Amino acid sequence: MGWFRVAVGSADNDPRRHVVAVRRADDDQLAGGGLVLGPDTLLTCAHVINDALGRPLFETRSPGSAEIPVDVSAGWRPRRHLARVAHWIPPRTRDGGAVREGHDEWFGDLAVLRVDAPPEGLPTWPDRSAMRTGQTLAAWHGSGGAATMARLGVISLHDALAYLDGAPTGMAVGPGYSGGPVWCAEERAVVGLVAAHFMPSRDPVTGGPPDTQHMIRRSWAVPWQRVEAELAPLGVLDDVSVAPIDPDDPALPLLVEAIEDIMPSPSGRSERAQRLARACGVGAGSDVTPPTPEEFGTFLLTHPRALAAFSGIVRRDSPEGADRVLAAGGLSRTPRLLSPQEYADLRKHLRAVDRSVLDRFPEAARAALPHLARLPAGDTVDALLDRLESLPGDGRSSGGERRVPALLRVIEYVAALCPLSKRAELRLWADSVARRLGIARGALGERRSDAQEWARSARDRSARVRVLVQVTRAGRGRHRLRIWCDEGAGPRQVSKDSVATYSASQAAREVLRVLDTVTPPAGDDRPPMVEVLVDRGSLNLPVDEWEARDPDEIVPGVLGVEFPLVVHCPELLRRHVRFMPHWRSRWSRLDSGKTFVVSEAMDSDTIYSKLVNQLDTVRVSVDVPPGPRDGIVQTCLAVGIPVVVWDRGGDGASHIAERMAEVATRELPDGVRDYRANAKASPPEFPGRPVLAWADADRTVPRLHLTEPQESA
Repeated sequence: MGWFRVAVGSADNDPRRHVVAVRRADDDQLAGGGLVLGPDTLLTCAHVINDALGRPLFETRSPGSAEIPVDVSAGWRPRRHLARVAHWIPPRTRDGGAVREGHDEWFGDLAVLRVDAPPEGLPTWPDRSAMRTGQTLAAWHGSGGAATMARLGVISLHDALAYLDGAPTGMAVGPGYSGGPVWCAEERAVVGLVAAHFMPSRDPVTGGPPDTQHMIRRSWAVPWQRVEAELAPLGVLDDVSVAPIDPDDPALPLLVEAIEDIMPSPSGRSERAQRLARACGVGAGSDVTPPTPEEFGTFLLTHPRALAAFSGIVRRDSPEGADRVLAAGGLSRTPRLLSPQEYADLRKHLRAVDRSVLDRFPEAARAALPHLARLPAGDTVDALLDRLESLPGDGRSSGGERRVPALLRVIEYVAALCPLSKRAELRLWADSVARRLGIARGALGERRSDAQEWARSARDRSARVRVLVQVTRAGRGRHRLRIWCDEGAGPRQVSKDSVATYSASQAAREVLRVLDTVTPPAGDDRPPMVEVLVDRGSLNLPVDEWEARDPDEIVPGVLGVEFPLVVHCPELLRRHVRFMPHWRSRWSRLDSGKTFVVSEAMDSDTIYSKLVNQLDTVRVSVDVPPGPRDGIVQTCLAVGIPVVVWDRGGDGASHIAERMAEVATRELPDGVRDYRANAKASPPEFPGRPVLAWADADRTVPRLHLTEPQESA
């Protein structure tokens, strides 16, 4: 086991103690099961969390910061904790659509929970292994009761799910088993999660009820290899596991050498090892015999937060030694930025931050990291913290100073949005981490000043309510719609049917129906923005001109006349990921950046060469005839220009270019809407048909079903 006693896979003599009970928040009744995934992390099914929160079983929206009571085994008595969703992978159909009542199989359906765990962490987590056809398994009700064990066999394996048949006698999988671990005694490991009892459909020939002898004890599970595939892109398994040591890790010999120099005496090594074990919540070896330098170094490269904790222990007595340890650890992928206590304190501080500020966390992250190609993905603050920890410093240092880590910079920006008392708490936390890392006060102070300046400029720019509409062509004059609302906390889908097709008029009525349900926050008189999500071939689709013509209506209901309507093409934005940093950098300069006017036909190569390094160009006005125009527009969007305006119908010098030149870039959505309203009233004076492409780097778009998979922007 070694001197640092990290126990993994214990309780194998009673595997039901790996079962976590997920309770309903309103009545404390059992919603389902789960299992411990790491020191402060649990795993269950997303539909179990929906049930626990009283939501529809297959709700796809993230629960956000809602708290869920969970009971975790501690000895022979369960211990109650509160958990929040850190990573959300909702149930989905094979093609990515919504799961409906009556569906007998689905995909995804995972929820990673973060728990307010005690300093020593949650009970140890089980080993995990791949599920295989023919394995004999066991599953328990979420209560973990010994009498609830169901004996199961893996009948067939189908990548994302496995069918399990129960023994003809004994307990059968039923309500309360979902989300719990499926245990293989032969492997002494968890091999998947219970997902659902399989209910057969009605007889396809007679339409009558199914024969009750068929599949009465059949259930299905998510195999562990599928769990790994879903969680690996999120980095979750790296964060919660004690990694095996890589014998070729270049950091190991450097750490061993540093440990020998910093702690030459066995007594000094023993005392600091004891402190490190307590800080990491692991068992310690002999009080007399210390760990060898090799054991010490190995632990620092296997426990993700040990190196951070150790650098803090060393910093006070040996600043140079702490710097050596951090420099060596930087060569390895395992160590995390924060120590266990720093991480717990930060989460505690953020839980006390006002919801309106936390909703702006992604916006603060983008402002703090304008050159980041892609904002770390995640639906929650916990998920963003996980990803931000792995990012390097911001690249601005001199004289060999340590760079300010991305996470600290983001926290400074979040703090700048907070009231004074909470701002002070977050800044004291950042000061403490910076001291432990050996970051100069001036370096952090400069980032703090940047954050204050940003907060002042952003204070009067509250997030505008918007309705996002994905429009895809479905034959001559017909379109499919998916609609989301975003009141500032991110998109939530409101459309119920992604299969139905609409004419232009019907589509306008459907969008207006959703807009009628949106209420801007008090004091915000701006109409919601309509953001139309299209593919590259539909940039000129005249959605702004669609009218909700209805004999019973008094007014025509023209979308682009009543509301600021912009188009957004994630397909082009994501086509060349290398331009993503340019896009974010340009967006951060939206109020001060330049406008480039294309007034003569240019080929794509010429546009590319003019714009690729002009990061102060935030807006392009395309004033050329239709022939070359579309290629120019697409090139501008592909190289990361966030704002592009053109005339859909202009054949020569455009009235649009002249009028829009008078409108500030940030005001363009409203300026274009004003133009469209004037054009409706007086076409001869306003002959243009303006299109505004608008790619806001401070707001997310939902994951779209396009030709190529797209991430959230």
